[in-house]
Amino acid sequence: MRRFLRPGHDPVRERLKRDLFQFNKTVEHGFPHQPSALGYSPFLRLMAIGTRSGAIKLYGAPGVEFMGLHEENNTVMQIHFIPDQCQLVTLLDDNSLHLWSLKQHGGASELREEHRFTLKGPPGSPPSATQVTAVLPHSSREVLYLGTESGNIFVVELPSFRVLEDRTITPEAVLQRIPEDNCNRRSCELVEALREHPKNPDQILIGYSRALIVLWDLQNNKAIHHFLGSQQLENLYWQRDGSKFISCHYDGSYTQWPVSSDNRQSEPLENTVPYGPFPCKAISKIYWQTTKNGLPYIIFQGGMPRASYGDRHSISVIHGSQQTAFDFTSRVIDFFIIFSSDPAAEFDDPSALVVLAEEELVVIDLKSAGWPAVHPPYLASLHCSAITCSHHVSNIPLKLWERIISAGSKQNIHYSSMPWPIDGGTNIAPDPPQRDLLLTGHEDGTVRFWDASGVCLHLLYKLSTVRVFLTDADPNDNMNTLGEDEWPPLRKVGTFDPYSDDPRLGIQKIYLCKYSGYLAVAGTAGQVLVMELNDEDAEHVVDHAEADLLQDQEGYRWKGHEKLKTRDGPVRFEAGFQPFVLVQCQPPAVVTSLALHSEWKLVAFGTSHGFGLFDHQQKRLVFVKCTLHPSDQLALEGPLSRVKSLKKSLRQSFRRIRRSRVSSRKRRGGAGNASEVQEANAKFDQDVLQEMELAPVQRKIEARSAEDSFTGFVRTLYFADTFLRDSSRHCPSLWAGTNGGTVYAFCLRVPPAERRMDEPVRAEQAKEIQLMHRAPVVGILVLDGRSTPLPEPLEVAHDLSKSPDMQGSHQLLVVSEEQFKVFTLPKVSSKLKLKLTALEGCRVRKVTVANFGSCKTDDYSENDLAVLTNLGDIQIISLPFLKLQIRYPCIRKEDVSGIASCVFTKYGQGFYLISPSEFERFSLSTKWLVEPRCIVDIPELTSNNHVHNESGKENASRKPSPGDCEEDERKSGRLMEHALLNDEKVLKEIQSTLEGGR
Repeated sequence: MRRFLRPGHDPVRERLKRDLFQFNKTVEHGFPHQPSALGYSPFLRLMAIGTRSGAIKLYGAPGVEFMGLHEENNTVMQIHFIPDQCQLVTLLDDNSLHLWSLKQHGGASELREEHRFTLKGPPGSPPSATQVTAVLPHSSREVLYLGTESGNIFVVELPSFRVLEDRTITPEAVLQRIPEDNCNRRSCELVEALREHPKNPDQILIGYSRALIVLWDLQNNKAIHHFLGSQQLENLYWQRDGSKFISCHYDGSYTQWPVSSDNRQSEPLENTVPYGPFPCKAISKIYWQTTKNGLPYIIFQGGMPRASYGDRHSISVIHGSQQTAFDFTSRVIDFFIIFSSDPAAEFDDPSALVVLAEEELVVIDLKSAGWPAVHPPYLASLHCSAITCSHHVSNIPLKLWERIISAGSKQNIHYSSMPWPIDGGTNIAPDPPQRDLLLTGHEDGTVRFWDASGVCLHLLYKLSTVRVFLTDADPNDNMNTLGEDEWPPLRKVGTFDPYSDDPRLGIQKIYLCKYSGYLAVAGTAGQVLVMELNDEDAEHVVDHAEADLLQDQEGYRWKGHEKLKTRDGPVRFEAGFQPFVLVQCQPPAVVTSLALHSEWKLVAFGTSHGFGLFDHQQKRLVFVKCTLHPSDQLALEGPLSRVKSLKKSLRQSFRRIRRSRVSSRKRRGGAGNASEVQEANAKFDQDVLQEMELAPVQRKIEARSAEDSFTGFVRTLYFADTFLRDSSRHCPSLWAGTNGGTVYAFCLRVPPAERRMDEPVRAEQAKEIQLMHRAPVVGILVLDGRSTPLPEPLEVAHDLSKSPDMQGSHQLLVVSEEQFKVFTLPKVSSKLKLKLTALEGCRVRKVTVANFGSCKTDDYSENDLAVLTNLGDIQIISLPFLKLQIRYPCIRKEDVSGIASCVFTKYGQGFYLISPSEFERFSLSTKWLVEPRCIVDIPELTSNNHVHNESGKENASRKPSPGDCEEDERKSGRLMEHALLNDEKVLKEIQSTLEGGR
C-alpha cells in the first residue's frame, strides 16, 4: 500500500498539523482609519464608530469590541442606536440604511446586519426628494423618522423598513399651519435636525436649513409651534425638562427658545455669539447640560473667529466663569456627552466629553478641576507620529513589566484618574497567558511600549531619544501654556502630532533584552543608542563613539544628510530607559540591522556600507567591516537623494533581462542558419510573453551581478555560541548577511566576568560564504545538536530554556530572499536546501522561528519557521528538514507597506499595519489566540412601550437577562403565526393544497 501513497503524505503528520496550525485574523488594534461617523447608546453604554471604507466598530468596557463591514464599502455618514435596544441604524453615503443587531451566539454576542433599505421616491422625482439628511429613531422603537433634502419627513417601520406613506410629513402640511407672511415654500427645504420631545414622545422638533423650526404633533399631524431664526440652522438640542431648546447657527451663534403651551410663534429668549463680534465659523452641534448648582454646561463644536482661528478644530466648554476651547490637531468628526441617563434624575450632571477627531479619540473629564483628559484603554493613536518600525517581545518577566509600568505612570500624572466612562458589555475572554510587549519606533525619535497581551493595545510607556541631540525644538516647551488674557481660551489636547522636528530622528531598529533590561535603538542618521532601565530621574553624560565604516576605502564621498548634533555636558532623563552610550556610524546612513547580546555586553549594527561591533561595557569599538562594493556609488547617496537611482535600477533590470534572453537564445540556437535562429528567437519571445501572462510571478533563480546596487547593505546580524573554527571548541560568534548574498562570520573572544573590564573583546573573521545566486540574506540561524535553535542570551541563566546541546554537530541555516539553505558547522558544507522562488514564484520578506504547541496536549510543541513572502502569503516550514507544512494567504500582495511592517511573535502570532493607524493581529497557532469575546445583555421589550415614553425609561432600570433576545424572537414568531391563521386567503390556500394532496 505504501507505493500508492503520495510522496510526503503522512496521515499522522497531517493530523498533528491540524492540532498545531490554524490561521485567524483575530483583532484590529489602534485607531480606525478615516473615521466618518460616531454614535453612542446611554442605555448600553456602547460607542460606535463608522469609517469611510464602510466598517462599523462598537466599543464598550476594555475588551468589549465588535466589528461589522457593509458590503458596499461606502462611507458611513450617520450612526443611531435604537433607544433601549441592542440595535443600531447606519446611513451610508449612497443613501442606504442598514439595521444592525447584537445577538448571542455560542455564549458570546455578535454584531450582525439584519436588513438594508434605500428610500425611493415616486417615478421621475429628483434624487434630492429622498436624500436622507436627518435620522430620528423614535423611543417607541417601532419607527424611524427620515428627514430629506426636499423637506419631506418619511416614517419607516422597524425592523421591516416599510415606508408608512400615510404618516409622511410634507412641507405643504407644515406650511398650512404657519402664517404666510413668516414663511414660503423654500423655508421647508432640507431637514437639518429631528429631535424628539424629552417628556412627550408624541411631539418632535423639526429644524429646516433656512432657520424655520417647527414643533410637530404626531398624533394630530399638525404643527403646534413654529420658531423663526435669522441665520441658517445647523443643529438643535432639547433641554432636559422640555421647557426650552437650543438652536445653533451658521454665523457662530446659538439661541435659546421657550416652548409655551399656546399655539403661536415663539420669540427667542437669548441669542449669543460666544466668540463675536467679528464673523465666526458655524456652530455645528451643541449641548446644554443642567447641573445641581444651577450653572449649565454649554458645549459646542466650532464658532471660532473666522479671520484668526478659522483653521482650528475646536470644541468649547462653558461652565459659569470657566471657558475652554479644546484645540485638536485633526478635524473633529463628532462628539457626545456622557451624562445621567436615569429618567428620574432632575439634572443632566455631565461627567465626560467624548470627541472623535479624524486621527484620535479624546475623552475629557468634566468632573475634575481643570477638565483633564482621560487616558484611553483602547483606540490608541498609534500614528501620533508615523510608525517607522516595530519589535515584539514575548513573555516579559514580571519585574521588568512592573518597572516599565511604573515609569509610564510617572508620565501620566497629568491624566485624569476617572474610570473609563464607556463601560458597556462584559469581557468574557480568558486572561492573557503571558505578558507581551509591542514596541513601535516613530518618525519623531520616540519609542512607544504597548501592552500587547490581550485584545486592547494599551500604551504603557513612551521613550524619547530627542534629549540626546540638539534640535530646533526645545523638549521643555509646553504647547498648552496660555496667557491669562488670551482669547479665545484655546487649549491643545490629544497626542496626534504628525510633524517631526527632524526626519533624522526617526527610529529604524529596536532590540530589547527582557532579562537584563538593556535596550538598543538605532535611527535614520546612523545613531545607535544603548540604554538601561532606571527607576528614578537622573542626570548624566552620554558617552560617544564613532564607527567609521569606510576607513579602508578611498575616493568615496557621502552625499546624504549630516549626522545629528549631540548635546554637550550632562543631560537630564526622566525615569525609564536612559541612554548611557551613543555610537555614531560614519557615513550617517540609515541603520539597517541591529543585534544586542546582553550577556556578552555587545551590540552589533549594520548600514548600507558595512557593520560594526561595540562593547557597551567597556564603551569601546571592537571592529568595523566595510561591505561596500567598489562600483556601488548608490549606497553613498543617502535616502534623501534617490532621483538618479530609478534610472539606474531600470537600466540594470533591462540589462538582466537582455542577458537572460541572450543566454537562452544561445542555448536554443547554437546550430542552423540565421533564418532558423531568428525564427527560433521570435518563437521564444512569443513563448516568454505567454509564460509571463500565465504566471507573472514565477521565474528561475538567476545569479545576480556583484555590480547590482546596495550589495553591501547589511540585512541581518546574529550572535551565536557555536563551532566556527573546529568541532572540538565552541566560541562566541557574530554573523552578518548582506544584500549581495554574502555571509560573514567572526570569532569573538569575550573575557570571563572577573576580567571583563580589564581585557578587550577581540574579533577575527573566520568565514565568508557567498551564495551563488547572490540573493539578499534575510535571516541567519544556528541549530544545536538536537536541531533546536540556540536560546536567547540569558534565557538559560533564568531557567527559561534548556541548555543548548554542544555534543552533537551544529547546523547553520541561511535564509535568502529566494531559498533556504542548511550548512554543517564548522566546515560550512551544504547539507540541504529549499528553493522557494523557483518552486513557488515568490520571495521571502520576513522570517522568524516560532514555537507551536498542540491544542490537544501540553506535552508537545515544535519549532518551525514562519515566513512572509512578497505575495502576502505566510508559509510554515519545518526545522531542520525544511518541509513546507502549510500556506495561508494573509496580506494583499499590492499592500507593500503592510508586508514591510509585519512582525512575528515567538509563539506564532503576528501584527501588520492595515492603515497608518491600525495593526491587524493574526494567529498561526491553534493554542495562542487573542481575540475579543464579550457579551452584551439584551433589554426586554414591553408591548405597551409605544403608548408613552416613560414605560421605556422604567424598563431601562430593569437588569436585562441574556435570553430576552430569543424570547423576543419567539414572541414575534407566535404573532406572525397568529396573523397567518387569521388570514382567510391563507387558510383557503392551505385547504386547497390538502385537498389536492388527497
